[in-house]
Amino acid sequence: MSQTVFQRCGGFTQVRRVISDFYDRMLDSPRLASYFEHTDMRRLIDHQTKFISSVMGGPASYTDEQLQRSHAHLNIARSEVLEMAALLRDTLEEHGLEPADVEEVYGAILGRERFIVTRHNE
Repeated sequence: MSQTVFQRCGGFTQVRRVISDFYDRMLDSPRLASYFEHTDMRRLIDHQTKFISSVMGGPASYTDEQLQRSHAHLNIARSEVLEMAALLRDTLEEHGLEPADVEEVYGAILGRERFIVTRHNE
């Protein structure tokens, strides 16, 4: 039986490190930082760790409906999702994930774009 990306990357502990670094990058982004001004970052990082673990084939699971509900009020543009996905890809690469694993996660995130984007004029 082959391992999942989640298993190959080191499980929840390593995914949490990746996600923590990823949010540091998001908070440094002039376009994305404002989305997190009134956010409990510790809670968000925990939540996102579970979501990305799920995307990687880990034990947590999230439905597309949950993803859509949690982003519906944020008025997110496609260009912002693309920036976020690029920051995640860079973070995964810097944490030493294999290129194929990085692309699998990146593709899975972009494949869910329609559940995140609500502002279609950009």
